[in-house]
Amino acid sequence: MKRCTCLAALFIAASAFGQNGPADLTIPGLLRPLPADANPAAYPAPKLDWVQRVKKNNDLAHKEAGAIQIVFDGDSITDGWQSRGREVWARHYGKLGAFDFGISGDRTEHVLWRLGQGQADGLHPKLIALMIGTNNLGRDSVAQIAEGVTAIVKEYRTRCPDAVILLQAIFPRGESATNPARAKIKEINAILARLQDGKKIVFIDFGDKFLQPDGTISREIMPDFLHPSAKGYEIWADAIQPIIDTYVSPRKP
Repeated sequence: MKRCTCLAALFIAASAFGQNGPADLTIPGLLRPLPADANPAAYPAPKLDWVQRVKKNNDLAHKEAGAIQIVFDGDSITDGWQSRGREVWARHYGKLGAFDFGISGDRTEHVLWRLGQGQADGLHPKLIALMIGTNNLGRDSVAQIAEGVTAIVKEYRTRCPDAVILLQAIFPRGESATNPARAKIKEINAILARLQDGKKIVFIDFGDKFLQPDGTISREIMPDFLHPSAKGYEIWADAIQPIIDTYVSPRKP
């Protein structure tokens, strides 16, 4: 049974990437076992059900490489710029050359894997807006998640050395201020804040802007207490706009 599962995974990966493309380099990495002492949040890993989308994103980004000034990366919250946040995205980033690599369901290890597949190759963004880690909460410890995010920051620094990384704190989640995830997120964000160096890494935590005075999250801002509504994306855009204005100018016609 295990042999069949591995062969099926191999076939899916090969089909998604094509026989003459990145599959030749990617397939061996898909089936690597996780070392016993490895932190799963900091060990590059793909999700076989989305390899085709990763390739599509990479191909599109590489075609537009010369125009990309801002890279957004993360999970479904970042991916949502293309759905609930579409109009806000158009108003704020339509003339700035922004590209969204976020994919729903991604954890830190998936972003690491995407970067290992050449996601940032040939790109020279001025700013990289990163927010990742909420999907690791149910499985990984505070230290593991912080290590995973740190590994991503280091990868982006290596692959895009001229870019400034806008490291965004993990958003609050859960309706109540006493939701267990809130305390864990706060601990992780405190660690991530230490990555700021005043030069190439800028950390920002504006999670309180999504909260009511009593610490609860309104359905008007996050309908499921996790993913922003259009109004939530407006709050997000307004919060990071001063930083974007500092590093990015509108493209010339």
